[in-house]
Amino acid sequence: MRTNSATNLFPSATHAQPKRKMSRMARQEELTGWLMAGPWIIGLILWTVGPFVAAGYLAFTDYDILSRANFVGFDNFERMLFADPLFWTALKVTSIYAVVSIPLQMALGLFLAILLNMRIRGLTLLRTIYYLPAVLSGVAVSLLWIWVFSADWGIINFVLSLVGITGPSWLSSEKWALPALITMSLWGVGSGLIIYLAGLQGVPTELYEAAEIDGAGRWPKFWQITLPMISPVLLFQLIIGIIGALQVFTEGYVMTEGGPNNATLFFLLYLWRNAFQFLKMGYASALAWAIFIYIMALTLLVLRSSAAWVFYIGEIKGRS
Repeated sequence: MRTNSATNLFPSATHAQPKRKMSRMARQEELTGWLMAGPWIIGLILWTVGPFVAAGYLAFTDYDILSRANFVGFDNFERMLFADPLFWTALKVTSIYAVVSIPLQMALGLFLAILLNMRIRGLTLLRTIYYLPAVLSGVAVSLLWIWVFSADWGIINFVLSLVGITGPSWLSSEKWALPALITMSLWGVGSGLIIYLAGLQGVPTELYEAAEIDGAGRWPKFWQITLPMISPVLLFQLIIGIIGALQVFTEGYVMTEGGPNNATLFFLLYLWRNAFQFLKMGYASALAWAIFIYIMALTLLVLRSSAAWVFYIGEIKGRS
């Protein structure tokens, strides 16, 4: 009797291997893992995935919470793009805020991280002082800066008066309100400072030693060694900065309420007005999708460009 050669060579092709039963301990570990991850999964579904899907549906409806949602197709998006000048105003204000504040935050954070990476007295205390503002409440910080920017008794105008300069009405001036909020954004630079400090401490010291042997000064070492080595950190900070700056809300809501004359009308503030003041939930959902697409497009653009300016130690070692 002849047998099939394929059967002899590959017995598993004709006889399915029985599944190995999980041991009792393995089942308990798996159950424990799901129980531990359960709260996070439930929170993700309820507070992230659920609202995301709901906003996608409501963006195509006319919905005011009090009555049933009516499907209107792309009317909300047509109105947003072609019949709502405040949409473009909010997008412009938010973009200007992001374009100016992100480089300032990154530059100041890196500068302070370089200083704190040196061996000086009270280093731990200084790191704590710089990081502390990053953990304070946004509303409390906004109230504090209202006092700082006060035209009559604010600290900034008082300091300017000492050198004979009359300070402007910062938050009530259409010209100075947005620059004031950009200046305020530097208050929370400590959160990025810690990440920069971790990146600086990860730069191989032998690179600096080799550069010193070649006679390189501080600036060549900074441009040719420090920046390339921490470029992944810069990429991370840039992306996080874009996401955060384009979603700024508290400062405009608490300090200026979008004024004066919409000079600080941030996009999320305009979205909030449509949703909770005018009860235009459908239109607000369309605005939410617009800012999501805007942030995603900018993030992808930065990621695509990173191939030209971000360097990884593994890649450098592979080329050498």
